[in-house]
Amino acid sequence: MSGYFGDKEPAEFKRRSQIAIGFCITAFFILSVRLWYLQVKESDYYSGLSLNNSVRLIKAAAPRGVIYDRTGTKIADNRPGYELLIVPEDVKDMEATKALLKRLVGIDHDELDEKIAVDKKRPRFQPIKLKEELSWDEAVKIESYKFEMPGVILDVEPKRHYLYDGAFAHLIGYIGEVNEKELKDSSVSEKYALHDNIGKYGLERSNESELKGKDGGKSIEVDAHGRKIRVVNYTAPYPGSSMRLTVDLNTQLAAMNALKDRAGAAIALEPSSGRILAMVSSPSFDPNGLSTGLSKDEWNELIGNPLDILNNRAIQGLYPPASTFKPIHALAALEEKTITPETRIYSGPAFRFAGRDYRDWKEEGHGTINVHRAIVESSDTFFYQVGLKLGVDTLAKYSRLFGFGAKTGVSLSNEKNGIVPSSAWKSKAYGTKWFEGETISVSVGQGYMLATPLQLANAYAAIANNGTLYVPQAVEEIITPTGTTVKSFTPRVLSRLGIDKAALEEVKEALHGVTHEDGGTARFLSAVNLGIAGKTGTAQVAKLIARTKNVQSIPYKFRDHAWFAGFAPYDDPKIVVVVIVEHGGFGASSAAPVAREIFKAYLGAPHDGNGKMIAPRVVEAAVNSSSDEAAYD
Repeated sequence: MSGYFGDKEPAEFKRRSQIAIGFCITAFFILSVRLWYLQVKESDYYSGLSLNNSVRLIKAAAPRGVIYDRTGTKIADNRPGYELLIVPEDVKDMEATKALLKRLVGIDHDELDEKIAVDKKRPRFQPIKLKEELSWDEAVKIESYKFEMPGVILDVEPKRHYLYDGAFAHLIGYIGEVNEKELKDSSVSEKYALHDNIGKYGLERSNESELKGKDGGKSIEVDAHGRKIRVVNYTAPYPGSSMRLTVDLNTQLAAMNALKDRAGAAIALEPSSGRILAMVSSPSFDPNGLSTGLSKDEWNELIGNPLDILNNRAIQGLYPPASTFKPIHALAALEEKTITPETRIYSGPAFRFAGRDYRDWKEEGHGTINVHRAIVESSDTFFYQVGLKLGVDTLAKYSRLFGFGAKTGVSLSNEKNGIVPSSAWKSKAYGTKWFEGETISVSVGQGYMLATPLQLANAYAAIANNGTLYVPQAVEEIITPTGTTVKSFTPRVLSRLGIDKAALEEVKEALHGVTHEDGGTARFLSAVNLGIAGKTGTAQVAKLIARTKNVQSIPYKFRDHAWFAGFAPYDDPKIVVVVIVEHGGFGASSAAPVAREIFKAYLGAPHDGNGKMIAPRVVEAAVNSSSDEAAYD
């Protein structure tokens, strides 16, 4: 151009051409920088986005560790289950997909929208779980219509399976999806994401770190419509460690069957170690349903049940120990030399104190008796008088010595402490002084005193083993998927009671008399020939005008709680059993028969009346009571 104009080129045209050239150079430079930024600096990011257009990453959940009973029988395992997932970004027609899903698997539009809304903060192209536990028919329908529903994925994951339904529900617990509240805990959010499963209750919760495995994953290639083409990459999950419990399957099932649908709890311990042989809370629930997810209505029905089904009565139920406390009271009196085995006290139909009559359960009284007969016949008036001599603070001292008023230390969450009343306790709790009349109630395990069934079982185990209090143990060992034991749990001593052995023998003889002597409140238990020693108890719920043997005539909520606590065989205790039946009436007629079935299930071979092993034989079912006296305690 300059050649055309020569040295006559217009200045204005020259200036404009230079600006245009400069603009082109600048634009090219910016494009070059941007191209470098996208292709070099941000290559990983955009490569990932590109990959998301063709590959979906799906987590492969690890199977949880198997749970066994003490003999190696499976009680919790895993099984395959179908899950329905959706990737909203791959869905081409959401309304048509909603309509099809409702027709195929019954998912409502609102339910689907709610699940997507809950996961709105998730990364793009991450699948959302719509439904788990699809039936075979539902899975087949989804697979048949997969080309009409781009973005919908059918997956198979391991699901927890509890083989004995509700028999172990309160002990083992259940698993469920981790929620947003739990994820606020940094220790949880580091290992879990929304919708991952986590132990929610029982041993599943307290042993979560051992039972949880290491998740794997798979990369699935999809077409332009989000439909699965093939698995590109797969990292296998690693199963969690297995767990062998101290619990005996037959004993657990016997306890569950004996309680049936009555509200209550049953505990069985090995007195020489503190190992839990059975732990049942009734009524129970189905952990399989909770682990796979309940509807909102089903959940509300469960938690709204007036019997408080999710409450583990074995460690959370608080009850007056009633007459089952009398052996501990007797040991306190013998140890403090307040009485001796030969001390005889008149124990009439009532004991008058401060112008008031404190009645015995036996209308005609017991006459003049010693501590042995007082335990055998469960005399109230005997222990009223001894309790006043001891005083509430001494009773509290020995109650705490036997583990009352404090958690046992069992590896289950939400265990209750119970209450051991004392003068200091009342001053702190109520701001008032202690009255001696209140000691009378405490002396027979009533009044302010409250204990859990596990605390009572632990106390009786200490009596049975001559004075050692153990931490109750539910887990025997942790085993890796390769079969290697990585952790064994040995018995842990909580304390040595230091009670005189002669005093312990005196009380144990009396407990044997309860089940084998005339007038014993549970003498019918001698019929099974297992050498059972124990104590019945009837915990007053409401003050009635008159007590009656016809429990059914009393409104349910006003009926007394029924207790039994004992051990067998008497000469070499292998098992301690404690049973509480809420509003069961009397211990002898309600709780003791349940305990009998537990003893029979664990011991198997019968014993003679003195606790000595004899040859096995068929044992006839015993009647509930051997006398009118037995029906009252």
